[in-house]
Amino acid sequence: QVQLVESGGGLVQPGGSLRLSCTASRSIFSASVTGWYRQAPGKQRELVATITRGGRTNYADSVKGRFTISRDVAKNTMYLEMNSLKPEDTSVYYCLSTYDAMDYWGQGTRVTVSS
Repeated sequence: QVQLVESGGGLVQPGGSLRLSCTASRSIFSASVTGWYRQAPGKQRELVATITRGGRTNYADSVKGRFTISRDVAKNTMYLEMNSLKPEDTSVYYCLSTYDAMDYWGQGTRVTVSS
């Protein structure tokens, strides 16, 4: 079993920034994929950004140029730097790590973008 613990959510004004963190109980370097998803009320969970073991990144079109995914392997932690936030970015953000073809999710951290 792998535990993922997220932090960093909160309330921010439009145009502001937040950094989300997700710390895993197992080496994130051994995960085939790690990433961030989000789910807004009444909507399906959607991909935000992923990073592979080899360091290849992938972003949803809606966040390209504004969000950056990164990781600190020594700390077993991945990050999501979010800039130029918009009200439509309001969601619960979940981190994901895939080990041996099994997906593990964090508990979610809420991000609210509002003036």
